[in-house]
Amino acid sequence: MKPPRVLIADDQPHVLDALELLLKNEGFAPEAVNSPRAVVEAVQDCRFDVLLLDMNYARDTTSGGEGLELLSRIRELDSALPVVLMTAWGSIELAVEAMQSGGRDFVQKPWDNQKLLVSLRRHIEEGRLLREKKQRERASERMLQEMHEARDIQRRLLPVELPHLSGRDIQAFWQPAGEVGGDYFDAIRLSPASAALCIADVAGKGLPAALLMSNMQASVRGFAQNTASPAEMCRQLNRIVLDTCSGRFATLFYAVLDSAAGALRYTNAGHVPPILVRNDGAVLRLSEGGTVLGVFADAPYEEAQVTFETGDRLVLITDGITEAANESGEDFGEDRFIRLLVENRDLPAAELREVLLDALANFTGQGLQDDATLMIVSPA
Repeated sequence: MKPPRVLIADDQPHVLDALELLLKNEGFAPEAVNSPRAVVEAVQDCRFDVLLLDMNYARDTTSGGEGLELLSRIRELDSALPVVLMTAWGSIELAVEAMQSGGRDFVQKPWDNQKLLVSLRRHIEEGRLLREKKQRERASERMLQEMHEARDIQRRLLPVELPHLSGRDIQAFWQPAGEVGGDYFDAIRLSPASAALCIADVAGKGLPAALLMSNMQASVRGFAQNTASPAEMCRQLNRIVLDTCSGRFATLFYAVLDSAAGALRYTNAGHVPPILVRNDGAVLRLSEGGTVLGVFADAPYEEAQVTFETGDRLVLITDGITEAANESGEDFGEDRFIRLLVENRDLPAAELREVLLDALANFTGQGLQDDATLMIVSPA
């Protein structure tokens, strides 16, 4: 461990010599200066563990005003630097003013060596702890700022306006657990009657999850117009996740809805199965596809096709919806969610979304604690 660095400031050469000798013998690394200007320059140039500061530098004054003014300047330069003040002309009033101005201790000349050493060691340790605290606070502030910026980027990446399809209405809800989440959804208009629908959940939270989510979103949009096959989309995304985010994985559901043909082609890569509610209340879970993205380089992905008739409704979610828990630790669950869908299947998409969210809020009593995303496709 490096010896503690002590800056000694005094205009008396014999005082500087005595203090330097004392501190060197006690294992400190002292540096001596003899003027206020030299103090400021030293603090600007180097990091010290403590400053031992004389209060007077002019021969014709004993007020301590120079020391107080210098102390204020030092506090501006390095608020975490402990300052121990010394003077031969001390008073209670000066000591109080010095401590109120940011001094840590007030030592009367001539000093007691042992008391001075105890004071210096104590304030060096307190200064070290204060610097560590300030470093943690700065790191936390930087992280918070980065999270704010990442969340803003995420929001800009999500669709500003969902596409309008002939005879169909698409509504969505997205809420990250913290400043940044790993959920993602998109709806991309391919033609007046068709759209690509996508929902994904990246493992983990925070910036790493958000970066992977953003990468996937850009890739989906880049491939959607030229990749008609949902299975091929998943194969390409699987390679991207493996190549760019080693050790991370994501679940994803990707589908192409052809409203004119009444058909939905999809591939489910390990995602919570979307629910297709028929006009008569029958329910179909869309689970065909393959494993999660980012685990196996040669993972096979299949696609399935189902009819999507005029009165049908499709609801895509992430597990933050069904795994939302109440105070007893009970999950909202897929069965409860499906019952709500069936009971309210005649509602427009926007109203159905609000019914589902209200039911979740009432069940949990505290709002959603995980990333949660919901997308609904219903008759217009």
